[in-house]
Amino acid sequence: MSSTKKRRILAATAVSATMVLALGACAGGGDDKAAPGADARGDITIWYSNNESEIAWGKQMVEAWNADHPGELVKAQEIPAGKSSEEVIGAAITAGNAPCLVFNTAPVAVPQFEKQGGLVDLGTFEDGVSYIEERSGDTAEQYRNADGKYFQMPWKSNPVMIFYNKDLFTKAGLDPENPALATYDEFLATARTIVKSGAAENAIHPAPTSEFFQSWFDFYPLYAAETGGKLLVEDGKSTFATEDGQKVAEFWKTMYDEGLAGKEQYQGDSFADGQAAMSIVGPWAVSVYKNAVNWGAVPVPTSTGTPADETYTFSDAKNVGLFSACENKGTAWDVLKFATSEAQDGALLELTGQMPLRKDLTTTYADYFAANPTYEQFGDQASRTVEVPSVSNSVASWQAFRDAYSKAVIFGEGEISSALEGAAEKIDSLVAKD
Repeated sequence: MSSTKKRRILAATAVSATMVLALGACAGGGDDKAAPGADARGDITIWYSNNESEIAWGKQMVEAWNADHPGELVKAQEIPAGKSSEEVIGAAITAGNAPCLVFNTAPVAVPQFEKQGGLVDLGTFEDGVSYIEERSGDTAEQYRNADGKYFQMPWKSNPVMIFYNKDLFTKAGLDPENPALATYDEFLATARTIVKSGAAENAIHPAPTSEFFQSWFDFYPLYAAETGGKLLVEDGKSTFATEDGQKVAEFWKTMYDEGLAGKEQYQGDSFADGQAAMSIVGPWAVSVYKNAVNWGAVPVPTSTGTPADETYTFSDAKNVGLFSACENKGTAWDVLKFATSEAQDGALLELTGQMPLRKDLTTTYADYFAANPTYEQFGDQASRTVEVPSVSNSVASWQAFRDAYSKAVIFGEGEISSALEGAAEKIDSLVAKD
């Protein structure tokens, strides 16, 4: 067992013990102070994502539930249109008309929804904590808030990896079946060959824009890999203003300084268009690029070349929130368990290609992965992911990081060490605020 995993298990044990002492949790893992309406039953409304495959999953799940529960019907719809789903959900909380469940809740938004009083602590259901942890295993720990509570159900992930275009690698004179991408030195050498050969304008082209979430697809996956699974913030303190964080930032700075990654936003899909030979994406991309790119996938690089079966990455998860405006919370909790059951997780995998946040994923669905080998490496990678930390002012913290990173790494202004230290100081201050 890795030291990181040992640390997580010890931390989880400590948090659980604290909760038992402080809250008097019952043997089933719940809290003796149940949420209002926790036992109420009746019809409920849910929202799910508006992409085609998740709509298909949502419809079959609702039909299956409703067929067996005529007195507790689920009415489902796509998340209403808006600037973002997080904005729509936040507005619904404010208006007091949020649905019972939202199957597209971004972990980064959960602390704000919690602050608004919009979410139910799932530990207030008698089997809440035990159900979450039995389903997701050690991974569940990342989805606790600072007080050790679950205001989100870990649901599905899209662990990101390096997609590469085999045809462009061949054009550059590189081996498309054994790409040299495991270490920073190898990755840089491969990137230089791609650009120098003219096979592609950029070796890779992560979005160089300033949105808070863009660091999830350049810095954060490599930081997770370099550190063996550290979150950006742990125990209320930033972790990245370190030698490991600097190594990752220096790697990306070299990519930008040498013109191997683009500093200008690309209008379109740089990977699909052949403008870039590589991209950092999750399993959702398998179906998207199936007929467009002759691709391969490998784990993100580390400074020394961590073995694939030990490499961590960013989860790019979406979870489920149970909202406090829900009148029939008992039904909502039962629907949530039904929707995350082994059978429904299997349907999610079949219909969307996204990875349920479930322990023993590849063995539980061995038949699926045998029939769909292109997804198998993502199923394996799903057991080694890091999440956006569940902390106060999460979005503002990521924005502070992105601002510092963009200035020092992408545009080469100032020292990287000073930029990381300054961002860490800001983030620590933000996380300490309510």
